[in-house]
Amino acid sequence: SLLYYNHAWCAASLSQTINQVAASRQKHTLPDLPYDYGALEPHINAEIMQLHHSKHHATYVNNLNVTEEKYKEALAKGDVSAQVALQPALKFNGGGHINHSIFWTNLSPNGGGEPQGELMEAIKRDFGSFQKMQEKMSATAVAVQGSGWGWLGYEKESGRLRIVACANQDPLQGTTGLIPLLGIDVWEHAYYLQYKNVRPDYIKAIWNIINWENVSERLQTAKK
Repeated sequence: SLLYYNHAWCAASLSQTINQVAASRQKHTLPDLPYDYGALEPHINAEIMQLHHSKHHATYVNNLNVTEEKYKEALAKGDVSAQVALQPALKFNGGGHINHSIFWTNLSPNGGGEPQGELMEAIKRDFGSFQKMQEKMSATAVAVQGSGWGWLGYEKESGRLRIVACANQDPLQGTTGLIPLLGIDVWEHAYYLQYKNVRPDYIKAIWNIINWENVSERLQTAKK
């Protein structure tokens, strides 16, 4: 009957929707850049941006999806040893995906200059001046041994801004509890093609493309 057909169709479409939601939940995807690969030149060239986004970030996303599938299997089997063994891959690839998704939005062809409003007030309060914050963050990022990130983060308990470094792809919030506002990627793949081994030159240049509006929005969200 028509009624039965409708019920069957509704049930089928509902299960299809649930499957789609489940699939979309488990599958992380590479976010689109909010600008062209060449848009950040001369500070970061198009070749670096293309490799960094379409190869490096894409690899983290793919590996994260594979690791999450394995983790789900281990959970289903109650295999705690396998769950523990997968933690480093989750941290590395999950962190790589989280960090880069923030990084792309922290940069803008129309960036640079100084922040405004509440963010600027917080920087002056916690570091003395914008210049002092910039110097401290640059020094922190330059000093990272091997690969990692320099971060400006928000500490919810104290309501203060803090500058810290994270090794490798360790995600700021998951490893320090600080909410990420601004990250500087100091893995060599972020700058080597253009700046060779002179990391300080890359860090000096990146301040010309920092998207302070994005950093300000992140601060507003962190305070809620």
